[in-house]
Amino acid sequence: MAKEEAKTASLDAPNPSVVDIEMARNSVSLAPPKPSWFTPKRLLAIFCVINMLNYVDRGAIASNGVNGSRRTCTDGTCTSGSGIQGEFNLNNFEDGVLSSAFMVGLLVASPIFASLAKSLNPFRLIGVGLSVWTVAVIGCGFSRDFWSITICRMLVGVGEASFISLAAPFIDDNAPVSQKTAWLGIFYMCIPTGYAIGYVYGGLVGDHFSWRYAFFGEAILMFPFVVLGFVMKPLQLKGFAHTESKKALTDIETALPESQDVEVTTAKSHTSLKEDVDNKNSNKSSKSKDSNIIKDLKVLLVDKVYVINVLGYIAYTFVIGAYSYWGPKAGRSIYNMSDADMIFGGITVVCGILGTIAGGYILDYMNSTISNAFKLLSATTFVGAIFCFGAFCNKNLYAFLALFSIGELLVFAIQGPVNYISLHCVKPSLRPLSMAVSTVSIHIFGDVPSSPLVGVLQDRVNNWRETALILTAILFPAAVIWFIGIFLHSVDRFNEESEHQVSRTERSNTTPLLEERKPETETSAQPQ
Repeated sequence: MAKEEAKTASLDAPNPSVVDIEMARNSVSLAPPKPSWFTPKRLLAIFCVINMLNYVDRGAIASNGVNGSRRTCTDGTCTSGSGIQGEFNLNNFEDGVLSSAFMVGLLVASPIFASLAKSLNPFRLIGVGLSVWTVAVIGCGFSRDFWSITICRMLVGVGEASFISLAAPFIDDNAPVSQKTAWLGIFYMCIPTGYAIGYVYGGLVGDHFSWRYAFFGEAILMFPFVVLGFVMKPLQLKGFAHTESKKALTDIETALPESQDVEVTTAKSHTSLKEDVDNKNSNKSSKSKDSNIIKDLKVLLVDKVYVINVLGYIAYTFVIGAYSYWGPKAGRSIYNMSDADMIFGGITVVCGILGTIAGGYILDYMNSTISNAFKLLSATTFVGAIFCFGAFCNKNLYAFLALFSIGELLVFAIQGPVNYISLHCVKPSLRPLSMAVSTVSIHIFGDVPSSPLVGVLQDRVNNWRETALILTAILFPAAVIWFIGIFLHSVDRFNEESEHQVSRTERSNTTPLLEERKPETETSAQPQ
């Protein structure tokens, strides 16, 4: 009798309905992976160090200690040369090609990583890219001729592609609203800082040991961040669905007691049609991935604000790229600088830090809008170009250093505003591709051709002062292009819905690091 009553009670006990199970499914699908020990400031600090190491590598290969000088013969007396250029007997054009070889890998890999971010976790993609970067840098240290080191430099570009495409959107997601440009400025401050440290680092290691050890040291410094990219819990980008939903859903269904199997089966029967449709859509999506990339590229290329911003950035990068690569050699030739690596490195690191941070904070103070960003870009670039041009006209070393420092302080102020425009003039799901296309464009049309072209120009005119003046004059068209952007109709699309955002809850949950947003997220996730 007691058994019958217990059985009756168990039958009368409430069981989850189809609606309850569907609500559980929906809540699981919207639940993001919980962040680990990351905070927004820690994320910014880690990304800054990684970005700095990327540019330490570029500064090191441009330094006199690593890059060296070619073999020369004068009046029957020959010198063996030094560094990469001396050991492999490279002319200036080949030397310039070597500095730009990474662009081949960057060009191929950037759109791929940006596209993969829609289906794979972006944080893990960064870990994969850093692994390739580390292996490629080690390969540079073991290279035996021009072609072997050129191939390794291409692979360096492949490794860097994932980071440059995805790091800025992560930072933009987690920065405080009132300090977004300032945080981007801090991140991009690591570009001139990395170059400067690379000059000094390459000079010291190359002069006291061997240019090969400079590359080995870079790999050792990057390795902890490679490990971090794989062992830390992955983070999500705004505008992208979470990848852990299926696993969490399986865990919930497995946890249901056996007595509820009937209800689960019923729930599955009600949702089987929906799942079949989803599977078909998933297959269709994978088949059309290439066409989606083309479609997204078309959206970017018809956006006048984005195109104008990138065109100005290309002209600017053409000059800065050549400055960074040929600067130490030009300074040694024009002003007989005995420590050109140290001097140019010092100017670049101080002006880069102050200028880049100042540019971000000034735009935030002005009110961060796309129009204000264009105003700041055109003004600082134009005035900075005047100071840099005047510096190379002056024959006195100290006057040159003073004028050039002011000029660099101004031109480095553009890093925060220019990337703010690239991130905010497109919808959230296009930000990785926006950054990838911007980065590829400024390299393939900017600093990649500038290094060998300046080398060809110098071989022809054989006058570093004249070469530097011609190069600096290109900053004026960059200022004019950005000035045009002021008059374009612009809309900040940071909070715009995208095809990958399924609900308000999903949108708020894609920024899991900001502690101050957690109450808002929890409130929005509760049923009304």
